[in-house]
Amino acid sequence: MKVIKKISAILFNRYFIVSIVFIVWMLFFDQRDYFQQKASAEELKKIQSSTKYYDDEINSTKSQLNNLQTSPTSIEKFGRERYLLKREGEELYLFEDTSENKTSPEGKK
Repeated sequence: MKVIKKISAILFNRYFIVSIVFIVWMLFFDQRDYFQQKASAEELKKIQSSTKYYDDEINSTKSQLNNLQTSPTSIEKFGRERYLLKREGEELYLFEDTSENKTSPEGKK
């Protein structure tokens, strides 16, 4: 009987009740609840990984730009590959890949 009175005294203690209500409020009902914080952390990880990807792309583009600004042969190569430019008197042949086994960028068939 003494154990039940001790447990009921702890459970009905106003500080304990207020603490439990506070914890429940902070976990589920607050504007910045636990689940919102977890979703925000996942979104932050995605944004950081995309930031790394774009930083790598920027560095690659800068190196291409530097190469194009310093080398006339790279300018000609870029124009021929990207814009299908040709010299006078040359003929340009384009071949399309029509194979059935193409894979998409995601690796799916």
